[in-house]
Amino acid sequence: MLREDFRLLAERKTPQLSIAIARNKAEMREAQRLRHQVFSEEMGAHLNSTLPGIDQDLFDPYCEHLIVRDHESGAVVGTYRLLSPKMAQRVGGYYSETEFDLTRLNHLHDSMLEVGRSCVHPQYRNGATIGLLWSGVMHYMQQQGYAYLIGCASISMKDGGHMAASIYRRLSQEHMSPREWRAFPRNRLPLESLNSTLITPLPPLIKGYMRLGCLVCGEPAWDADFNTADLLLLLPLSIMNKRYARHYLDKHDTASHPQEHPFTAHPAR
Repeated sequence: MLREDFRLLAERKTPQLSIAIARNKAEMREAQRLRHQVFSEEMGAHLNSTLPGIDQDLFDPYCEHLIVRDHESGAVVGTYRLLSPKMAQRVGGYYSETEFDLTRLNHLHDSMLEVGRSCVHPQYRNGATIGLLWSGVMHYMQQQGYAYLIGCASISMKDGGHMAASIYRRLSQEHMSPREWRAFPRNRLPLESLNSTLITPLPPLIKGYMRLGCLVCGEPAWDADFNTADLLLLLPLSIMNKRYARHYLDKHDTASHPQEHPFTAHPAR
């Protein structure tokens, strides 16, 4: 889905960064090049793209692509892709459904936005860039009226999965969703065969998700192509951490800025 007319959510939110929705195929390609750099070249993922240096899949044309740009270098340094309920229906489901059975979340479908393919250039992995991406996601949700956010959070399997098992055990003690919101991995990580007692820090992105108030919807799936253990996370905005809600939502209250509609949705072409 390529869109015809966009405005920046914010210009120079830091001394050099801004965030926007990709306006055309060329900007989407910039996001896909960054994804290839991070996922394939840095993390060693086996991508199935037909274009060299590009990470693309069948979901990309149906998604909005949120991009953070450094105006000094001109480079795209961060990205998220956003899949709406309407577009998920057109493509045949959410990306998360390729890894999890989401039957228990079906009743939330019409108000549930999926985020995915999150990545940031190594030199920009800091609070400013991540915060700008989250601000864009939350503002998009507010503009479009979505109440739930879902997405997969990845943990490296370079150690064979022991770190992933230990992180899941830790999160399952404090951050599990209610049973009625559980999802079930299609390719389950064999937790019983792994050491889940390691003392390991949470990956920064997952730590940030937990601070927002995200819930873990069940056991991790094993993504063999990316060699990661993936957790399905769900964030109902109604339980979002109030401190972050004030930071990411209240300042973008559309009632205070009735003429600003930088994320108005357009039909897919």
